[in-house]
Amino acid sequence: MITCKGEAMARPDRQTARVQVYLTDPKLVTALNREARQGRMALSQAAGRAIARGLHRSPAADPEDRLLQLERSLRDHMRSTARDVQIIQELLVEVARAFFLRLPDALIDEDPTVQASVERRIERLLDATAARIIAGSSRTRRDDPAAETPAAPAAG
Repeated sequence: MITCKGEAMARPDRQTARVQVYLTDPKLVTALNREARQGRMALSQAAGRAIARGLHRSPAADPEDRLLQLERSLRDHMRSTARDVQIIQELLVEVARAFFLRLPDALIDEDPTVQASVERRIERLLDATAARIIAGSSRTRRDDPAAETPAAPAAG
């Protein structure tokens, strides 16, 4: 329980308030003393900073904690996004593989030449996609006059 009584005291350079606070929670008193020792400041200054952190939920109130929390959230988001993108990429490659092998399956699909052609076409697809991403272009293959036309399976 915290009780306080205060009176405003005006100084020429800044306005301050004198407040008496009675702390009855021993854990709170210990934490406040520890903060004062660590910050090499008076107990009243440590109490003032703690009150300011509790009252002001703005970036200026406690920038280290807010930045640390933001950094952790961003790291977790990047980790889950990277996992999701990897899953999507693997699925896309599998769909491309099935597409290039022409469904339903045909006997010629087992031919090593046809399989090599499919792998080469997938690599070209991935290279073209990466180039568009790097270039920052959102054009589709239909809009790109320089896009390669799909080649027929190579003989060797």
